[in-house]
Amino acid sequence: MRLDSLAPLLERKGPWATAYVGTARATETAGDERRLTARAAGDELARQGAGAATVDAVTEYLETLSPRTQPQGSVVFAADGEVVLDLPLTRAPDRTQVCWSALPHLAPLPELTGENPLCLTARIDRTGADFELADARGTREAGQARGEDWPVHRTSTGEPSERHFQLKVENTWESNAGVIADAIASRFQESGADVLVLSGDPRERRAVHEKLPEHLRGIAVETSHGGRAAGSATELLDRETERARQEFVQRHTDDALSRLRAAHTPGSPGPAGSAEAAVAEGVPSLVEAAREHRVGTLVVRPGGFDREREVWVGDSCDQVAVRRSELQYLGATEPVPARADDALLRSAAATDAEVLVASEEDDLPVGGMGAVLRWTHAEGPAPASP
Repeated sequence: MRLDSLAPLLERKGPWATAYVGTARATETAGDERRLTARAAGDELARQGAGAATVDAVTEYLETLSPRTQPQGSVVFAADGEVVLDLPLTRAPDRTQVCWSALPHLAPLPELTGENPLCLTARIDRTGADFELADARGTREAGQARGEDWPVHRTSTGEPSERHFQLKVENTWESNAGVIADAIASRFQESGADVLVLSGDPRERRAVHEKLPEHLRGIAVETSHGGRAAGSATELLDRETERARQEFVQRHTDDALSRLRAAHTPGSPGPAGSAEAAVAEGVPSLVEAAREHRVGTLVVRPGGFDREREVWVGDSCDQVAVRRSELQYLGATEPVPARADDALLRSAAATDAEVLVASEEDDLPVGGMGAVLRWTHAEGPAPASP
């Protein structure tokens, strides 16, 4: 998952009120349940030391939650008497979680939102394609590609003039496939999509597939479900899209875990967290890598003992250290303690690192947190893009 949605949290100082709340089902008593939950969350924030204005802002927001707009629940972040950010959850929390802390309490976020790859779906026929974007929050239209609409249908006679006409039909199909492929490549890049699904009749989608740029040909998933025609099997296409999204998540996570596992294997470039390794584990190594913007992918595992370990932070995302005394060299005038996972997730958001969630059954990352690094000290920083 990408954490770019957390940008508003990086621009404000704490302390922060954070509340993860599930949404009551739409029943006759749902309104009462919602108000009771909101008040209980506010009372807990007050008990932990939050000011009255911030408590009121969080309580009022939680009272407005609706299962229609946020069916699984929401997380709200507030500071200085106002709600700064609220995000819908893709998985309902087991219980309401409320926290008043120096940093936004980000630790539950990866498990409750998960990696949410964006899928671009192209519904293809001989004259063009309809585009959709799908993620955990639903499916939305994303434009069209339009080719020539004549001639696109073959005839069955054997006359020379008809053979010439059929050649024109073939040329139109070929040209339209190129138009659609170009539009897919452009829309994929513009949208920031991770997954590509091509739907429609085999001939048309195969012609488009062959004209895609190489990097898209390698990831495109093809399906016969859900073409452009009215009444196409939308439900089956939705299932195929969701399957493609989940397979992307699994491949992505397996790759990161494989790299962590390789660092524990004899003959690997170096022990996890060493300057020679392309991964880091353990809070000291992770903190150092985060300060230097070397974390490319942060991998978290539920229940790891390192996640609640105390670190010290300042106002800047780069001001994080294992010991309080280190922060004076980083310009922090008022260091405060924080959870290691909150601090590292804040750093990941600030440096555009991605976050993946390993299952509790995985033995890695050790301690519950690890990272695949962008570069090592032996390699030096990667050159900046022109």
